[in-house]
Amino acid sequence: MATPSHTGPNGSASDETAQRTDNTFIPALIVVDMQEDFCPPNGSLAVQEGRSIAPLINTLLALPGLAIRVATQDFHPIDHISFAPNHPAPNNRPFESFIEMHNPAPGKESETKPQQLWPVHCVADTPGAALIPEIDAGRIDLYVRKGMDARVEMYSAFGDAFGNIDGDVLTRTSVSVDLKAELKEKGVTDVFVVGLAGDYCVKFTALDAAKAGFRSWVVEEGTKCVVPGEGWERTKEELRRGGVSVVSADGPEVQRLSSGK
Repeated sequence: MATPSHTGPNGSASDETAQRTDNTFIPALIVVDMQEDFCPPNGSLAVQEGRSIAPLINTLLALPGLAIRVATQDFHPIDHISFAPNHPAPNNRPFESFIEMHNPAPGKESETKPQQLWPVHCVADTPGAALIPEIDAGRIDLYVRKGMDARVEMYSAFGDAFGNIDGDVLTRTSVSVDLKAELKEKGVTDVFVVGLAGDYCVKFTALDAAKAGFRSWVVEEGTKCVVPGEGWERTKEELRRGGVSVVSADGPEVQRLSSGK
């Protein structure tokens, strides 16, 4: 089966993707943030039914056609900007309050974004930051720790909220691995994304994978959202506009992972 070409939000193929032949298929799986603090029953930022997707993720991890299997972890300092208790009342209500976040990149400090505040979660080297034991960690080839810079949010495993990516010195303070470089070194053409949460870290990781020149896929049954239902429908539309395909675990795209062809 010919691999569908990857298109950007305006329907035009990226330069890197266009240079590949349609039958090139070297897939990677990115398992996003399957961590204790994102899972019931005790996670401080638990996603409803988040733990329930572990069996499917393990099935995907076991598929022999994958070139590399990646697991990401939020790994925040205790003074992280997204933590509600780090801001004064009354504008410090988790899930409800927003603050103004500045781009920490030199020369770009005047650039700002609104940042939603969250409960304290996935603090580095705490039990809440650990992968849940239901995930078959023995199959993981590469771990990516992200959100390590207290000054800036980082939902995507590729770069921070301001798009500081591609091995920039600043990015190295936010993330432990240059994921794009690692995938390119393996010759990866296609990135499949699963994990938590569909409307945040999964979404932004998949969108950035497309921007980085990979064909990008989200396996629908392999993710759960902070805001399920309508929130997921909106997310799927954002993904499609960003050149990401949302596919079924039973679909032909995932079936190709059994052979890598």
